[in-house]
Amino acid sequence: MSGGVIKVLLAEDQSMVREALAALLGLEGDIEVVAQVARGDEVLAAARAHDVDVALLDIEMPGATGIEAAGQLHREFPRLKLVVLTTFGRPGYLRSAMEAGADAFLVKDAPAAQLAQAVRKVLAGERVIDPTLAAAALAEGANPLTDREREVLRAAADGSTNAELAAALHLSQGTVRNYLSTAIQKLAVRNRAEAVRTAREKGWL
Repeated sequence: MSGGVIKVLLAEDQSMVREALAALLGLEGDIEVVAQVARGDEVLAAARAHDVDVALLDIEMPGATGIEAAGQLHREFPRLKLVVLTTFGRPGYLRSAMEAGADAFLVKDAPAAQLAQAVRKVLAGERVIDPTLAAAALAEGANPLTDREREVLRAAADGSTNAELAAALHLSQGTVRNYLSTAIQKLAVRNRAEAVRTAREKGWL
């Protein structure tokens, strides 16, 4: 932070939203957006190229999610403050973002003044979490799926057969069947399509 100005990296794949956020934050006298990217896999390089204080990360981006990007940034720049933005108020996303090292988690339709205030607060060492999402995350509980079950469900989302999944994931067909069956039971649904949909809605994939 030089001269009292908070330097921000903004990662958002929708150019209109990104430009609007940058313009709104630019109206704040103490905040400057010094880097903008449209892909999750461009975030780390942008952080390396610019000396930033805070990264604003949208969750849904091509290349890598904002949560994955947050994890990469947290590992390489542990002092960098991370604000995750989402269109979807899914409680599982909040838990995943916090585990990845996020300092704030906000929905994108929050007022611009609230976002600017969140940027200042995280820099002061505070955590900022949308209260509605926080309550929903507590009510929802932890993600019941293991990493392997999530991996198999993600791969099954395109309708691949068990044989195709087994080949892609280097597992036996029986193992794939077991993972899918366990995930379906845990999520209390009837089939893999419902399992994928439910896990996505809760932010568990």
